[in-house]
Amino acid sequence: MSTDDPDGTAAEQPERAAVEFYTRPGCPFSALLRKQLTRKRVPLREIDIWDDRDAAATVRAVAGGNETVPTVFVGGHAMVNPGSREVLEAVRAYAPDIFPEQPRQERRSRWWPPWR
Repeated sequence: MSTDDPDGTAAEQPERAAVEFYTRPGCPFSALLRKQLTRKRVPLREIDIWDDRDAAATVRAVAGGNETVPTVFVGGHAMVNPGSREVLEAVRAYAPDIFPEQPRQERRSRWWPPWR
């Protein structure tokens, strides 16, 4: 039982940090942002504000009383209807552990002059 703590309870595996993504079914803005962030491999924890009253209250608290989605939280920083660039910048600034820095790959052009 190597996963047990000394008190006999099972040790919890640390959950990978994720961007909190508040949404509702059928929202085209949420669908677009989800697609863009998924393409960039940003881990999302989606929360449906129609299923979770506390989530809806959280969104209203940061969105001026409205249930505007997508509302995104990154490391405690709230963004209402952000663009993907804004979310990625927030991840780098407020939660860099979500996205470990990866080495940049050298970009090669598709063609080059024959005299080089």
